[in-house]
Amino acid sequence: MIREVIRCEQLTVEIEGVPILKNLSFSVSKGDFLAIVGPNGGGKTTLLRVLLGLQKPSSGTVSVFGGDPGHTPGRIGYVPQRLFFDRDFPLSVKDVVLMGRIALKSPFQHYSKIDREAVGEALKIVGLSSLGNRRIGALSGGELQRALIARALAGKPELLLLDEPTASVDPEMKTTIYDLLDHLGKTMTILLVTHDTGTVSRFVSRVLCLNCGMVQREPPSAIPGGHVVEKVYPYPVDLLVHHPADDATATKNP
Repeated sequence: MIREVIRCEQLTVEIEGVPILKNLSFSVSKGDFLAIVGPNGGGKTTLLRVLLGLQKPSSGTVSVFGGDPGHTPGRIGYVPQRLFFDRDFPLSVKDVVLMGRIALKSPFQHYSKIDREAVGEALKIVGLSSLGNRRIGALSGGELQRALIARALAGKPELLLLDEPTASVDPEMKTTIYDLLDHLGKTMTILLVTHDTGTVSRFVSRVLCLNCGMVQREPPSAIPGGHVVEKVYPYPVDLLVHHPADDATATKNP
C-alpha cells in the first residue's frame, strides 16, 4: 500500500524561458493537510497544474499516487480559485456538481443512479442540499465556492487540491469553508493554496512556503515565523497567529 501520495524531486518549470518553479522538492503522505503559501506569481497555481498533469515539468520528477501526474484523475478532486461562466445560463447547482463524476465515466456514458446519489451526498457535506435545484448563477460567492467543493467531492477523491477557495468570500464564509476542510481532512489528503497565513495554522498539519523555490517547510503545529515570511513575501504583511486556547493575536512584520 502506497502511503506517499505526492513526491516532487528537483521540480523545475519554465514558461517561455521564465522560471516559475525552481528545484522544488517535497513529499505529501496520505492524510496530510498541507497549506501552500506565498506571494502572487510565486508558482502556487503552477504547482497544482503540474500535479493535475496540465503542465509538464521542464526538469525534475513528479509522481502522484506512484505514477505520472494525470494518470488517475478519478482519485483527485480540484477546486479552482474562481469559475468563469455565464450567470444567465440555465444550469442548476446539481448539474454543476454532477460534472465531478465525468472523470469516472466512459465517453458517451450516461449518468447513473449512483452518480446522482454521489451528488446528493456531496451537496449534503457542504450544506447545499436545499439549493440543488437553484440556478448556479444565483448563488452568492460563498455558496458558489461550496458548490465547487461539492463538485470535487462528487468524484469521491482521495486527494483534494484547492486553489485559494476563500479568495472572494467574506470572513464569516471563510470560517465556514475552513471548518468544512478541517472535517474533510479527516478522510482525505488535502493541498490548500492560500494567502491566509494565520488562519491556516489552526487547521493544517504542514505549511510549504513557496516563492518560485521552496523557502521553508514548517513542521506540524508550526506557523511561518517573521523571518520566513519576509523571505516569501516581497512586501510587508500582517501575520495572524491563532492559539488553540486563546483569541487570535496579531504580530506585524516590519
